[in-house]
Amino acid sequence: MDQHGRHSEEPQDGQDQVVEPGGIVVGVDGSEHGQCALVWAAREAERRQLPLHIVTAYSVPIFAASGLDGGYATVDDSVIREGADAIVRQALEKVSGYAIDVDASVENGDAAGVLLDLSEEAALLVFGSRGRGGFVGRLLGSVSSALPAHAKCPTVTVPLYCADRLGENTEDKHIKAEHAKRGPRTVENVVAVGVDGSEQARVAVLEAAEQAQRMGAKLRVICAVPQYSGSLAWVPAPLDRDALFADIRVQLDAGVAWLRSHFPSLPIETDLRDGSPVDVLVDASRSVELVVLGTRGRGGFAGMLLGSTSDGVLHHAKGPVLVVPDREDPRLADRQKFGPMLGAA
Repeated sequence: MDQHGRHSEEPQDGQDQVVEPGGIVVGVDGSEHGQCALVWAAREAERRQLPLHIVTAYSVPIFAASGLDGGYATVDDSVIREGADAIVRQALEKVSGYAIDVDASVENGDAAGVLLDLSEEAALLVFGSRGRGGFVGRLLGSVSSALPAHAKCPTVTVPLYCADRLGENTEDKHIKAEHAKRGPRTVENVVAVGVDGSEQARVAVLEAAEQAQRMGAKLRVICAVPQYSGSLAWVPAPLDRDALFADIRVQLDAGVAWLRSHFPSLPIETDLRDGSPVDVLVDASRSVELVVLGTRGRGGFAGMLLGSTSDGVLHHAKGPVLVVPDREDPRLADRQKFGPMLGAA
């Protein structure tokens, strides 16, 4: 333990470290994506004064043998294990300057399964949007889609696009080209949360408000109203749509009054948008510190979270995205006292 109260432990063969309940878990694989996730997680651990647990995982490939003898051949896992050990050692060194308790472990198993198990005790699960085929492997594919949907704690996906705001470099030519095209950007000290009137969205709003307080940030409550399509395309416009927006505004204002009763010192604003939920949130992610979503919605703003909307946001976001799982919260009980509820029948 040093003078800052920080404690670093490297993994040992045959002895896995166990994350402290309530700590922050970050998955690393040595990729640039993993490095961005690591930096974000370390900053968050310092902000929350929670321990950080760094984890990497691997599985040993099994190959079907070709020839008359048949059978299977496995790869000696010692080389793979040495590579995984090197990854966590580098990660520990990278976060050595933070005033946090930190440890690390190398796990043998499926990446998603390892992180989902750790989410049972963690306060937050953090990972990059893609990997190199080792730990994070299929991100953003089945792993990163599975984690926000099934994790027992909130998850944060950190895209490589926001490497610059984290003080990291990237050699990704597509990201470098987009940064060059758009020029310098300003990131507001804002936490943005998407709402649609569902109970899950209200849980996400509470988590977003708590996060905004931790960051000393403003909370921006966003509601996006997509254009009518299909069977609703005949609805007269713009009169009905204007009335719809007026109703939503009243409900959003009531929701803000409820939030302020629980977070009296938190700056809160609303943003009612006309447009695609995915497009609105992805656009917001370019210029805010964090975008927050619930795990599923009702078909208005959040659509089929975690379905097409959240998958679209997670795949295309330009900043960190926090996904909040369903849970009970006693603060939801007094929402109706403050006026009409968004999406209520």
